[in-house]
Order: sequence, then C-alpha cells, then structure tokens
Amino acid sequence: MHGKLLPLAGLYLVQGLPYGLQSGLLPLLLRARGLSLTRVGLAKVLYLPWLFKLVWAPLVDTRGSLRAWLTLSTAALGLVCGLLAALPPAEAGQAELPVTVAGLLLLLNLGAAVQDVALDTLAVQLLEPAELGPGNTVQVVAYKLGAVLAGGGLLALVPTLSWPRLFLLLAAAYWLAAALVWAAPALQQLPASQPSERPLRTLHLLQDLLAVPGTLWTAGLVLTYKLGEQGASSLFPLFLLDRGISTPELGLWNGVGAVVCSIVGSSLGGALLARHWQPLPLLRSVLRFRLGGLACQTTLLFHLDTPGVRLDGSTVLRGEGLAMGGEESRESWALLILAFPGAALLSLCLQHFLGGLVTTTTFTLMMHCTQLAPSALQATHYSLLATLELLGKLFLGSLAGALADSLGSHICFSFFLALSGMPVLYLGLAPSALA
Repeated sequence: MHGKLLPLAGLYLVQGLPYGLQSGLLPLLLRARGLSLTRVGLAKVLYLPWLFKLVWAPLVDTRGSLRAWLTLSTAALGLVCGLLAALPPAEAGQAELPVTVAGLLLLLNLGAAVQDVALDTLAVQLLEPAELGPGNTVQVVAYKLGAVLAGGGLLALVPTLSWPRLFLLLAAAYWLAAALVWAAPALQQLPASQPSERPLRTLHLLQDLLAVPGTLWTAGLVLTYKLGEQGASSLFPLFLLDRGISTPELGLWNGVGAVVCSIVGSSLGGALLARHWQPLPLLRSVLRFRLGGLACQTTLLFHLDTPGVRLDGSTVLRGEGLAMGGEESRESWALLILAFPGAALLSLCLQHFLGGLVTTTTFTLMMHCTQLAPSALQATHYSLLATLELLGKLFLGSLAGALADSLGSHICFSFFLALSGMPVLYLGLAPSALA
C-alpha cells in the first residue's frame, strides 16, 4: 500500500501549492506592490477553472492514460511558474494586475484543476476498498500541507527571496514531481483510458452518471454536509475579533491551530477507516459530535453577545480574559463555561478537528460511490461530486456575512445549527449500495 500512497501524497502536496499561493501569499505580494484592495480581491476570479472540471473530465476518462495526464499537467504547472518568474506581478504604484500575469495565473489554476481530475481518478482506480480510508487521509492532509507550505512557508521567505526566485522554486518542485510521476512503478501498470462506446453528449453523459448506484444521494450529501460548518467557521472568528481578542492571537489559533487540528482530525478519520470502520456509521457518529460541538459554540456566542461582555485578548488563554458590565450579566453557569482556558478559541480548534474528520470520511464515501461507476466514467463521476462539494462550501461561506447583517448573530447561528443537523437525518436515507 505504501507504494500507492507515497506517489499520491507527493502529488496532492504539489496540488495544494496553487491554492496556498493565491489565498495566502499572492494577496500580500500584490498589495505590497501597490494594488488596490478591490483589485486584490478580484484576483479570486482566477479560481474559476475549478468550477468547470466537468468540461475536461470526460477527456481524462476517454483519451490517453492517467500517467500521461498527470505528467503533462504537472510539468505544465512548472512551465507556467517559470513564465511567472520572468514577469513581475505589478510595477510599484500600478493600480491593476497586468493582463499577462493574470492570464498566467488563470492557466496555473486550469493546470491544477486538470491535474486534480486526473489525480482523483488515479486514487479511485489505484486504491482497493480497504485502502480508501488511508488514501483519503493522504489526500486531505497532503493538500492542506501543500497549501500551508505555499501560503505560509513561502511567505516567510519573501524577505529573502524575490518574486522570480519564489516562482522558480515552485517550478522546480513541479518538474521534480512530474519526473517522479513518470517514473513511479505504481502508475506504469495503469491501463490507458478506454474510448467511450457512444458520443459524449451532455444528456447521455448525465444520464449515465446519475444511473450509477448511490449518485443522487451522495450528491445531496456533499451539497449540504458542510453548510452549517462553513457558515459558523467563517463568522465566529470575526465575532471574537469584535469582542476584543487580538488579531495576532486570533490569527495564530484560527490559522496555524486550525490547520493542525484539521490535519489531526483527518488523520484520525483515516486511522478509524483503516481499522475497518465503515464510512456511513463513522460519518453518522462524527456528524453528531460536530452538531454537539457547534451547539456548544452557539451557546458560548449567545452569552458572549450579552451587552458589556468583552474578551481581553492578552489574557484569554489563561482563562482571565472575561470582562462583564453589570452584575445581572454574571450568571454562574455562564461563568462556568467561560472559566475554561481560552474556551472561545478552543471551540474554533474543536470545530476544525471535527471538520477534518468529517471531510476525510465524506471523501472516502465519495470515492466508494465512484468505484461503482464504469471505469470510462470514473473521472467525470468523481469530478461531478467534487464540484458539488465545492459549490456547497462556497455557497454559504460567501453568504454568511450577509445573513449575519440581516438576521443578527443569534438567528444566524441558530440557522447554522439547524443546517448541521440536516445531514444527520439525511444519512438515514442512504442507499444499500453504499452500506
């Protein structure tokens, strides 16, 4: 199994680099070059290719081999990074991102999205059912490590490495990964893709995808399982910031601490699945734990939202950070909750830990469903599920702020709590094909 997991780990690691680059490193580099905040924010439009993976997924299914797709897409990422090294992001004081640089960044996302389709299909075809748990742990953990490495690790090197040297370093990493892919023994044994028996028409393709056992139910799950969690995780740190926790302390816990806890949760999920836990029973238990954790976080929010309550960021980790105005606000049980050191910040880490556990288990279930599809449809099938999963996360994450402004934090978090309870009930409708 290690001969399969090591190539997957390396490829998912380099796949996470573009996300970390554009979410963590690039905005700061562009801002330092003088671009406006609006222009920096609009750079996220460059993520668009990730939402259109279904366009080229049929080509991965029916043309060439996965080894060739992975090698070429990874090498192309290195080529784009090499070209970016030759072009500065913007001249000092320039009000917009140069069109050439924006076009290359769009190509970087396109190459990463093509690589993602081929890599997920490789995992589906390479892993046995008993290996899906460890395989999905490798997928989630390695991707997150790649994003942290590009977004945080390279950021620390910015004072010593210029823009060209950063992208030359990334180009070297991609070209090394492409060479390893081509030479990996596990990938040399994979058969070439089989041409489709009938023309790839959209209607026929959709009918074939939905005919795979469990697809409709799994699509409903991946669209909804993160709704409440995404809404709460995007707003709760901002709520704590408004309540007086310092930006550096919140950044440490919601950044590094959250990633570490998420990785630990993902690793635990893989370990439990490797010990012959079935995905559905494990997911049912984990979703209940997540619901309980979010209920505790919502209760904490309600009491921190009492007028006059303020967290002192300099002492919150020692449990001394509660300041309250008015004796009537000092309910003994609320003080008991807040007496635990850093209760608010620890609740963030707990939710990210449970989120990592839920993600690994859900991705295992997605791969199990895709393995029920014919091999000529597996890339397209998994891309469909992955795209729906991404849309579900982006949907409420982007609307959470507007909901909080219009409904208020109490109603908004109660809504998130109700959304987190829906997947627990939905699991009762799971088809026998996925049991």
